[in-house]
Amino acid sequence: MPTSKPTKPFSPAPFKPPFWLSNPHLQSILPKFFAPKTPSYRRVIKQDSLCETDIAYDFYDAHPVQHLEDSENGKLEQTPLIVLFHGMEGSSDSHYARALAYQMHAQGWHFVVAHFRSCGGIPANGRVFYNAGDTGEVHHMLENLRENYAHIYAVGVSLGGHAFAKYMGEYGDNALCDGAVVISAPVDMSSAAITMHSFLSHRIYTPYLLNPIIKKALANDLSQDEINSIKAANRISDFDDIFTAPRHGYRSKNDYYHSSSALPYLRNVTRPLLLISAKDDPFIGFTATPNDVSDSVTILDNEHGGHIGYLRYRSDSQAKNAQSTNAQSTNDNAKTKQAGSNGKKAKTSKFDINWIPETVSAYFKHIGVASKTYNND
Repeated sequence: MPTSKPTKPFSPAPFKPPFWLSNPHLQSILPKFFAPKTPSYRRVIKQDSLCETDIAYDFYDAHPVQHLEDSENGKLEQTPLIVLFHGMEGSSDSHYARALAYQMHAQGWHFVVAHFRSCGGIPANGRVFYNAGDTGEVHHMLENLRENYAHIYAVGVSLGGHAFAKYMGEYGDNALCDGAVVISAPVDMSSAAITMHSFLSHRIYTPYLLNPIIKKALANDLSQDEINSIKAANRISDFDDIFTAPRHGYRSKNDYYHSSSALPYLRNVTRPLLLISAKDDPFIGFTATPNDVSDSVTILDNEHGGHIGYLRYRSDSQAKNAQSTNAQSTNDNAKTKQAGSNGKKAKTSKFDINWIPETVSAYFKHIGVASKTYNND
């Protein structure tokens, strides 16, 4: 299903939170409290590109698929597959993954979260974990999916979005993806590291992001000096200098940030790519400008939204109208929800995190992805 070149620019519904919800830290922290329930994923385990570590692929199918039988007959699944590359320490359980899963499912599209090494509840067995510049691993994941699916589109979030944006520019016409959306990605790694050194970002977010990674790193085969250094790290950049950079072939954190940044590659993107960012994002530093990207890239730089936030507050009538959209999520967990509510109608929150999923699906439709269930005849 080749994408079409749109004749009009992409113009999604703007994100305009009320003034009391425009604070970037509120936008970055609160969305996880308004996520829908985790879908009933179908998990598939495959090896990473180095054949060292098991990787989890969590599928939320639009309809049942017969992968093995069809692929052996040279017949690929024709319904579009939307693959999510999650953020730092994210997974299929992340708030944005859940929201995207239901929205993509509602369009009649398959959805899958491709986990990076050590994520999704599966520990990394090899020497390497994941890093922002590992486009080889991204390509390997897409190769695995291409064995069964004819039409693949992607969504990348935060660090996973950065890796995928770099992949789109680095691989160009050879990218195994027909179109993509990248959200809250730190496309300039050096400025993102500096931004994370600011007082509030360091105090609020660093413990949340750094502690799980340190715990994973300490479970590896390390020298005592490495253990002592990792335990002493109190910034993500410290950890990158001690662990991420040397483990993945970089000379230092500066070499890692310079070599892996996606920004220089964006001018080489040849497939449709939407970059969504917020000017008040407390994580990402410099964002791309029109002069930094190719004609295939659309930039949507919002005034507000925080980091993977975009939390909306809507009136009673708006919230009631949204319930019909959210009802899609009840299909997958109908029995669970019915038991939990004793048959009563679920209460609709005035808060929702659906601006990102709605914008993603709108962009895919804009580039020619049909919103319906496909037959495989």
